[in-house]
Amino acid sequence: MSIFRKLGWYFKVQWRTYLFGLLGLLFTALLAIIPPRMIGVIVDLIHSHRLTVRLLVIDLLILFGAAIGQYGARYMWRTAIWGAAAKLEQTLRRRLFGHYMNMDQTFYQKYRTGDLMARATNDLQAIQRVAGGGILQFADSIITGGTTLIAMMTLVNWRLTLIAVLPFPLLAVMAFYLGQKINVAFRDSQAAFSRLNNKAQESISGVKVIKSLGQEQEDIDDFNQQVDQTINVNRRVNRLDAMFDPITTLIIALAYVATIVMGGSLVVDHVISIGNLVSFITYLSMMIWPIFAVGMLFNTMERGNASYDRVMHLINERSQVVDQSNGLTKRPSGDLQFNVESFHYPDDEQVTLQRVSFTIPAGKTLGIVGRVGAGKTTIMRLLLRQFEQYRGTISYGGTNILDYQLDAYLPAIGYVPQDSFLFSESVRDNIAFAKPEATQSEIEAVVAEAGLTEQIAQFEDGYDTLVGEEGVSLSGGQRQRLAIARALLIKPELLILDDALSAVDAETESKILNNLHGERAGKTTIIAAHRLSSVMQADEIIVLNHGTITERGNHAELMAQNGWYKQMFERQELEMKVRGSNVEK
Repeated sequence: MSIFRKLGWYFKVQWRTYLFGLLGLLFTALLAIIPPRMIGVIVDLIHSHRLTVRLLVIDLLILFGAAIGQYGARYMWRTAIWGAAAKLEQTLRRRLFGHYMNMDQTFYQKYRTGDLMARATNDLQAIQRVAGGGILQFADSIITGGTTLIAMMTLVNWRLTLIAVLPFPLLAVMAFYLGQKINVAFRDSQAAFSRLNNKAQESISGVKVIKSLGQEQEDIDDFNQQVDQTINVNRRVNRLDAMFDPITTLIIALAYVATIVMGGSLVVDHVISIGNLVSFITYLSMMIWPIFAVGMLFNTMERGNASYDRVMHLINERSQVVDQSNGLTKRPSGDLQFNVESFHYPDDEQVTLQRVSFTIPAGKTLGIVGRVGAGKTTIMRLLLRQFEQYRGTISYGGTNILDYQLDAYLPAIGYVPQDSFLFSESVRDNIAFAKPEATQSEIEAVVAEAGLTEQIAQFEDGYDTLVGEEGVSLSGGQRQRLAIARALLIKPELLILDDALSAVDAETESKILNNLHGERAGKTTIIAAHRLSSVMQADEIIVLNHGTITERGNHAELMAQNGWYKQMFERQELEMKVRGSNVEK
């Protein structure tokens, strides 16, 4: 019964709705007592040769009235109980999705997408069944079973009733024993489903890589293996689940045997009439549902209990990024100062950044270069407040960025990573995602800045062209430029390009950078890149190596230092010349 206690917060809110539903169940059970009794009366009248047309019509009208009343009562409890269950599912879905949206990067590194989807679908449905079918099974087994037992004892014979219900305690023992085992088995089943969901999600997302490497059959074999594992886990659940019905049927059969033996002797001894025995057997048949409901109830509760724990485990996770409720609501602007003594990612003791310090005056451009894994993207993540557990201070406009509300701070930043996510919508909708009210002229302006105007003009449907899931119908360069246009649309105070021009050619890169330089006068820009031509025009360039700044200055100053920057720049220049000469040949 622990799942009912866990859902007590919801039942308190919806107690009126559930009370209305329980009254409907009570009316249904009370009206259900009438037909068996009337059937017994009719049998006795036939047996005693006293049945007349008038009495038959009266009895049939009573049966008809009871049926109409049951119809209304059933409608009453169905709309109330199932409606409340649907509201619970709605509440939990909104709560869980909102929680997903508020969680930080650490959360998404800890949980895989398939697992999160499984908890948002299968587990929520299992919880919803507790608030609907579980309440029905619990209440109806008590109400219908209780009213039927009272009718059997008062309207027929109490001794016969006691004999008939003697096997019922066996059901409680069986339900308790199997319920515990089903709880453990269902947890394993949900975990297996999550793993299978993860596999399917990754395979579909990575289908291009799988096909390009010719690994289709290997991936199919791996998927089939996980399917087999999931089925084997579910077989144990099904075996335990399948034991409820046979045991319940056996208990009912024992009750029927006791009824026929004892009831037959009572009829012979003239203690009860044949009509009473018929009514009793009909009442006993009405006990089948309450008995089955008890078995189903334990199954529903154990499944719901396991699912509720899995969902609440996620909801109880707390983001390490704290949004100050009383934080500043003004849009940040001014000089950006970055002074981090050290930072390491959660669950990783290795220091990622150490003694990194720089200042970007308002309206200036900073270039960040270095080898792969040098810490460039980590700086961007700290600026975006994806992680806040670092030693040091980052301030914007003289104010610590942690003192801003996220809703005020993040909209002032336009961030374009190397692999930008695109939605399965049109080109226009993807660009206008951060500013849905943007006009067509505004969209066209940022598209021109991103150097994508000619490309979109060549699309068959222009701005209405669907880009496909994650922009599958676009090239890498087109995706990057579309993401740049999306970032520029919000006119950010700070634009961060994290290797966001890696998929475009040098000529296109030069055009985009020139456009940005002209259109973003007075706005701050950070460009992290592997191709040094991207940062040549920056006011200052820092070189990172193992999370530490090893060189800094503008392009001319770095070339004069004769360090890593100069060596890499000359190497890339040589590669460009070699590539150009090969093209000429």
